[in-house]
Amino acid sequence: MMRTKLYEEQVRKQEDEISRHRKSLVSTGDRSAKIRTYNFPQGRVTDHRIGLTLYNLDDILNGNIQEILEALQFAENSEKLARQE
Repeated sequence: MMRTKLYEEQVRKQEDEISRHRKSLVSTGDRSAKIRTYNFPQGRVTDHRIGLTLYNLDDILNGNIQEILEALQFAENSEKLARQE
């Protein structure tokens, strides 16, 4: 009986840990959790992670995303450099 209780307690702890891990992977869905906003009436794209706003939505939707990629790469490199210092 004691062994069963210990086993159940161990299983409960593992399930709690799995649950906590899953919750950390799922976004809240809040507006503040958005990575990027596409504003069609204004033709604007905003990347909230790096604070980049571009006014060429049609080009971006057609696949011309080089400007966004370069800005993201620059932000990532800056962050890495800051961590090294």
